[in-house]
Amino acid sequence: MAKKIPSATLNRRDFVTIVTAFLGSIMGVVVGLPGVAYLISPAVKSSGGKENWISLGPLENYPVGEPTTFSFTRTKVNGWERTTNSYGVYVVRVSDSDIKILSNICTHLSCRVTWHPDAKAYVCPCHDAKFDKNGGVVSGPPPRPLDTYTYKIEDGNLSIQIAEG
Repeated sequence: MAKKIPSATLNRRDFVTIVTAFLGSIMGVVVGLPGVAYLISPAVKSSGGKENWISLGPLENYPVGEPTTFSFTRTKVNGWERTTNSYGVYVVRVSDSDIKILSNICTHLSCRVTWHPDAKAYVCPCHDAKFDKNGGVVSGPPPRPLDTYTYKIEDGNLSIQIAEG
């Protein structure tokens, strides 16, 4: 005679416990996933490789031979942190086709330089450093000339490229 295999029995209490745990888990996932996605999304969001070109306006706004200042701000979002930075540049238009875009940040201690037409130099107020019209070091402690920006002219408008980071 064949041996009888015992069958698994499931009483009512075990069935209700299993079904309640299963449905509770499903509800927890449905309610919890959007919350987790909301909290994690800023950290995994990509900047999308967008181009960082800033329009400086029409080229005709910048007279030939005279350094002209232009200021702007950029906001960078890193997760939940939002940082706003101020930038300033000097547009030096040597001729119609030759343009130099100089940063207004001294290369010594990052103070803001200003153009002094009487001295024909950019002067740093921190250590009295001087830069010539093209950004070269004339005197003082700066280790290198003023930084320059890449530019382009499209449809008569001047734009500069801002590096990330």
